[in-house]
Amino acid sequence: MKLIEIVKKLSLYVFTPEANLEVDITGGYTCDLLSDVMGSVNEGQIWITLQTHRNVAAVATLKDIGAILLVKDLQPDKDMLDQALAEGIPVLGTAENAFEISGKIFQLLI
Repeated sequence: MKLIEIVKKLSLYVFTPEANLEVDITGGYTCDLLSDVMGSVNEGQIWITLQTHRNVAAVATLKDIGAILLVKDLQPDKDMLDQALAEGIPVLGTAENAFEISGKIFQLLI
C-alpha cells in the first residue's frame, strides 16, 4: 500500500510534506528501543514510535524505513526533522497511542 493512502485513510499529520509519500509500505514495526528496531525492522516498513530525537532519523536511514510515525501528538525535535528531510524520510504524526494506530495500520495492510 502506498504511504499516501495510509496518511489519508488514518488522517495522519505530515511533518515532512517535501518527502515522497508515494513509497510502498510493506509492513509496520512498533518499538521505542532503537537497538531492537535496528535488529528487527525491515526495509519499507512504517516505524511507529514515541521517540522524537535525531537518532530516530539515523536508524530509519540505516534500515531504509518507509516512514516514521510519531504517536500521542508528539512533535519531532528540530534535529530529527532536519535529518529526516535531508534523507527524504517521511515523518508523520497522530494523536493516537502506539497500540491503537498499530492495529489500524495492520488492518489496512492485511
